[in-house]
Amino acid sequence: MTPNAPGSLGTPAATDGGTMPAPVIRCFEPADHPAARALWEATPGVGLSAADERDPIERFLGRNPGLSFVAVRDRRVIGTIFCGHDGRRGLIHHLVVAPDCRRLGLGRTLLRRGLGALHDAGIDKCHLLVFGSNDAGLAFWRSVGASERRELALFSLPTTGESPHADHRR
Repeated sequence: MTPNAPGSLGTPAATDGGTMPAPVIRCFEPADHPAARALWEATPGVGLSAADERDPIERFLGRNPGLSFVAVRDRRVIGTIFCGHDGRRGLIHHLVVAPDCRRLGLGRTLLRRGLGALHDAGIDKCHLLVFGSNDAGLAFWRSVGASERRELALFSLPTTGESPHADHRR
């Protein structure tokens, strides 16, 4: 498969033609949270919730050590990927690249690092969620060969107690 062909993870992240140094990709650390959160907030199509605050992110990193990465250039966070697993399947969150750093292969490089870390942890498949209105995100995932699972429906429930529609007649 040729680099950057549909379904290819392409070649490693390049510079922007020689004017900027290549980014450093390293494990995401709790101290990266403020800059990462600012990147997520500034990026259309990224959904955030209370689970993206500092404490839940630190818990996530502690439960999934070495699986999440940050791309840094000149001390600026320009990309993130959060990967975790339940021992069976992986889940990717917040693969985000700053708009001015896109089209350089950085998203594919972050994805390759995350998938490699999941594979090394014994995980052979992962899932991810994309808003249906996030055209750029959908296009990216299709371009790297991700399978769109239209036969599945996503449901969510809070863990704070019974469902509001629980049958109380038992």
